[in-house]
Amino acid sequence: MKLLRFLQTAARGLGGALFLTLFVVFIVQVTARFGFNKPLPWTDEAAVVLYVWVILWAAATVVPEREHVVFDLLWNRAGRRTRQAMRIAGNLMVGGLAAVAIPGTWDYVHFMQRESTPVLGIPFMWVFMPFVVLMVALVLRSAWAIWGAVRGQGLEAELHLS
Repeated sequence: MKLLRFLQTAARGLGGALFLTLFVVFIVQVTARFGFNKPLPWTDEAAVVLYVWVILWAAATVVPEREHVVFDLLWNRAGRRTRQAMRIAGNLMVGGLAAVAIPGTWDYVHFMQRESTPVLGIPFMWVFMPFVVLMVALVLRSAWAIWGAVRGQGLEAELHLS
């Protein structure tokens, strides 16, 4: 469990660093454009690349499963065995589709190595690499959730008051 906690902390740290970098680039962009009337082309491109990385990295590693979209109305009305079947079926679909998509996703991302961003010259392979990470994370998270459901964990009805 210490390794898992370390990996979670490292993933959050990297996600925070990516977001902080995005924020700094955005401030530089706004200051250059509106403060000095000298827009910097690299800031637009860096902001877009960092935004893609922040969103996909967070979805893959930082956002806990309980924070993703769920159908509480059905879940809370279902019995324990039904919730177990729902959790297994849902994770089989998500994890299975992600597993099937990994080879095609990797082929596309690897193919994009031949193209680069116009200003910074970053190969698009590196721009879209977090999508591969997201697919792998979906498979691993789904497998872990299925294992937990089989063992009867995480099947309690939750009351969400918003």
